[in-house]
Amino acid sequence: MSAPLSAAVPTRVRKLVIVLGDQLDLQSTALQGFDAAQDLVWMAEVREESTHVWSAKQRVAVFLSAMRHFADALLRQGLPVAYTRLDDPDNQGTLALQLAHAIARYQPVGLVLTAPGDWRVLQDLRAVAARHQLPLDLRDDTHFFSTVREFAAHAKGRKQLRLEYWYRELRHKHRILMDGDAPIGGQWNFDADNRESFGKQGPQNVPAPTRFAPDATTQAVIALVNTQFASHPGLLNSFGWPVTREQALVALQAFIAERLPLFGKYEDAMWAGEAWLYHSHLSCALNLKLLNPREVVQAAEDAYRSGHAPLAAVEGFIRQILGWREYVRGIYWTQMPSYLERNALDAQADLPAWYWTGDTDMACLQDAITQTLEHGYAHHIQRLMVTGLYALLRGVRPQAVHAWYLSVYVDAVEWVELPNTLGMGQFSDGGLMASKPYVASGKYIQRMSNHCAGCKYDPAQSTGPQACPFTTLYWDFLARHEYLLKKNPRMAMQLKNLARLDTDARAAIASQAQAHRGLPTRGP
Repeated sequence: MSAPLSAAVPTRVRKLVIVLGDQLDLQSTALQGFDAAQDLVWMAEVREESTHVWSAKQRVAVFLSAMRHFADALLRQGLPVAYTRLDDPDNQGTLALQLAHAIARYQPVGLVLTAPGDWRVLQDLRAVAARHQLPLDLRDDTHFFSTVREFAAHAKGRKQLRLEYWYRELRHKHRILMDGDAPIGGQWNFDADNRESFGKQGPQNVPAPTRFAPDATTQAVIALVNTQFASHPGLLNSFGWPVTREQALVALQAFIAERLPLFGKYEDAMWAGEAWLYHSHLSCALNLKLLNPREVVQAAEDAYRSGHAPLAAVEGFIRQILGWREYVRGIYWTQMPSYLERNALDAQADLPAWYWTGDTDMACLQDAITQTLEHGYAHHIQRLMVTGLYALLRGVRPQAVHAWYLSVYVDAVEWVELPNTLGMGQFSDGGLMASKPYVASGKYIQRMSNHCAGCKYDPAQSTGPQACPFTTLYWDFLARHEYLLKKNPRMAMQLKNLARLDTDARAAIASQAQAHRGLPTRGP
């Protein structure tokens, strides 16, 4: 399908308009001013985008299916599209080579591109334009509430960057959940009213997730991925992600109607075998640009104002989009490319091989990883306080953790995944993004889930055959980094508890932690 998909291809191409796999928005700035008589949309599936990290099958499939559906949507709008499929005979294998191939074929006068979400991709495409001496019209991605320039201005001169101040600034500017100049309800943050566990009874009457049966296009993609990427991790048996604008809107409406009212209360809770719970499952559609964050935030605020959902739930959800999503994007684009190499804790351990299989006897990790490989999804606490926490405590090299997260999750685009992993999850930036390392013992997981009840390990024990590795590694982490952590006032209580351990207890913990790390970690 490398030939144009429309008969109305311009005989002389003025602009080759590049549309990437995470830019599937008919309102994209790249398409503004498009002239079907002179311009041509260019899209390409290339192997490198699935192999520069060992991308899981669910992630590959959601991108390829959504791209193909979007190309069809462009055609229905009357736009000519040159689209290269993964298995086309003239596929060059990388975006850079494929773009150069298209330039040679269509001889455009210039290139147009909405700013990508990946530093590597931007540099590669800029280099192609420079080599061919073509002007590259790089346009803002207006999909977001803020620009990178606005975040840079906010950050300038600050000793610390913190989400809360940026979030409040955006709430003010965009008049979201505001009563005049004050936040509705008299406070900015309702965490104290959220984040409960399910209790011994577990989750009750959780709505079924909104999933979509694969159509012919998606079925063809699934077959292609299972053939072309047979050795890649994960399964496609359960694939049901929204891959069109219409499906994404259905998913949004279902979340608002069925899950939002209890989202806040249980946003941090986990339960074995329950992948979906009360979360939105919208991040993939948002990051592909099938949904606009403004419409998502507006739908949530409307649910509060109509009395459908409580303020605590709505504020907690809006903060994830207006707050974290905008914040991590600002961090990424103001700190790259050096951000990728940060390793403030000098973590050097290998990522355990069972991160790619789920084959571990730690119940919480087995559940989170198995779910991830099956669906390409885990909610934020499973990522931060299970898979991320274990890697942090173990001392895994943060770039290996980053590659894993970028590989396995369907919503993973580097601008959002990298700061969340290196900054929030692994504290590799030394506190630029988060105010402290998010570390806890196995007791946290016991409090927020039922995993420990079915696990061979006891979160109350730090040494001995039944000691929970999270608990062992937690105390070992505090001891190994005690000098650095003393500089952080938010770690004072945890370090006070560490000080209660005598020399023998510390030595026993260090020995058990080292033995645990000595288990085989060989992977891909």
